[in-house]
Amino acid sequence: MPELPDITLYLHALTPRVVGHRIIGTRLTSPFLLRSVDPPLAAIAGRTVTGLRRLGKRIVFAVDDDLFLVFHLMIAGRFRWKPTGAPIPGRVGLFALDFDCAALILTEAGSKRQASLHLVRGERALAQHDRGGVEVLDADLASFQAVLQRDNHTVKRALTDPHLFSGIGNAYSDEILHAARLSPFKQTESMTDEEVRRLYDATRLTLTGWIARLQTETGGEFPEKVTAFREGMAVHGRYGQPCPDCGAPVQRIVYASNEANYCAQCQTGGKLLADRSLSRLLHDDWPRTLEELEKKRRGP
Repeated sequence: MPELPDITLYLHALTPRVVGHRIIGTRLTSPFLLRSVDPPLAAIAGRTVTGLRRLGKRIVFAVDDDLFLVFHLMIAGRFRWKPTGAPIPGRVGLFALDFDCAALILTEAGSKRQASLHLVRGERALAQHDRGGVEVLDADLASFQAVLQRDNHTVKRALTDPHLFSGIGNAYSDEILHAARLSPFKQTESMTDEEVRRLYDATRLTLTGWIARLQTETGGEFPEKVTAFREGMAVHGRYGQPCPDCGAPVQRIVYASNEANYCAQCQTGGKLLADRSLSRLLHDDWPRTLEELEKKRRGP
C-alpha cells in the first residue's frame, strides 16, 4: 500500500501536471470504485483542479465549487499518466480522469477491488475521511510521545494505526523500527523516554529520507513503479537477506494479512520472535536465538 513517502511522491508529480487544468470528463469502468452518489461524479466535468493534498494515505484533488475527489489506493491501486484519450486497460483499469492536457488513469492489480473514490462537497464532508492521526513530520517530541503512549500497544501496531499516526504503514514502520533499534513487539507503555526519542528521530529521518530519495530518483518523470518493496530498504521485503548494518539474516513474522520484518541482532538482542500460530505449532522446537537457528539449519 502506498504510504506517506509514496503519496508525497504522487503529489509531487501530479501538482505541476493537474493544478490549474480543467477536467474534461471522467470514465468509470468499475462501479465498485465509486463509493459516493451525492454530488454525482458528472459534477466535476468542466471544473478546474485548484490544489492537491494528502489525507493520511488518501490523495485529495480540490476542485472549484468546493468539490473534493478523495482517492484511496489501498494495496494495489496505482496512477498512470497517459496522453489525452488513452484507453483504460481492460483487466486492471478502473477509472480515468480526463484533462485538457492528458489523462490520469487509475489501475488496480489483482482480483480484489479495494481502491475507492469519493466525491464530496465542502471541508466538513472531507474531514470525515480524516482518521485523525498525528502528522509525525509536523509534531514535536512531546506530542509524539503523548499519542504513542496514550494506550498500550505494540510499537508496530501504534505506528501503523491511522488514528494515532498519519500515513505510516507496514513497509515504512519496519524501516523506522530498524533505524530506532526497537523490537516490533515492544510495548509502548514500557518504552523509556530515551527509546521514545529514538523512535521519534528515526520516524522523521526515515520518512524525510525516503521522500527525498524517491523524488530524486523520479526526477521530472511520472512515478510508474510505486511499490512497498524498495531497493535500498534495510529490512522490509528482505527476509533471509543480510542486514545492511550487522550482516545477520533479516527475520519475518506473519500475522493476519500483515508481516513484520526485523533484524534480531539489531532490534531484539538476538532473540527470534514468533507469531502465535508458529509458536503453537513448533512448541519447544522453535529456535529462540539466531545461534539456535543456525544450529538447526546446519543439522546434527
